[in-house]
Amino acid sequence: MDDNAQEWTAVDAYLGELVLGRDLVLQQALDDAAAGGLPQIQVSPPQGRMLFLLANLARARTILEVGTLGGYSTICLARALPADGRLVTLEVDAHHAEVARANLARAGLDAVVEIRLGRALDSLREMEEERRGSFDLVFIDADKQNSADYFRWGITLGHPGTLIIVDNAVRHGTIIDAQDSSPDVVGTRAVLELMGADPRVTATVIQTVGSKGYDGFALAVVNDQLSPS
Repeated sequence: MDDNAQEWTAVDAYLGELVLGRDLVLQQALDDAAAGGLPQIQVSPPQGRMLFLLANLARARTILEVGTLGGYSTICLARALPADGRLVTLEVDAHHAEVARANLARAGLDAVVEIRLGRALDSLREMEEERRGSFDLVFIDADKQNSADYFRWGITLGHPGTLIIVDNAVRHGTIIDAQDSSPDVVGTRAVLELMGADPRVTATVIQTVGSKGYDGFALAVVNDQLSPS
């Protein structure tokens, strides 16, 4: 870990203690995910709180998450829902889904969260056929190769005013390296190009540093009409 990364991690820990406070449910979710051998790629605590605040600001009653992992971000988002709210989260790995279910049950959120197991693109098509759309907020944090397709589905299953959030949008700055043809970088460039070109949304990207390193979030709102430019 270089000096910058050490400092970013230390500041995240400081802010977590000073501003966020201890959250035993989320900490246990992290511990269980690690014990279960899940990759430690979930959002950081400050990022999780940001997701909670964004869902609150959007007054979300229905949330779609693409990529459940151990349920850490799922818990952060679901906590923002009203009593009659609903969150659908998509996960391809059965073991990840099992860990997430246990974490959601401990958080008291299993009644408002539905985990759909299978390839996300298949699940999204099925949801359209089931007329399971009109989500108020969409959080995309899954395989980066398909991010652009997930984003298109976010628009399809959303409505004017839907907030779409895409994680890992900067990837340590590799998105500007024209020589980097790795699938994750190519997929991330594709979703960013789509966000900039699609007149149905107004979007931005915010660079971030912290315990997860140098990265960023892309945010887009589905427009009521064509965005002025």
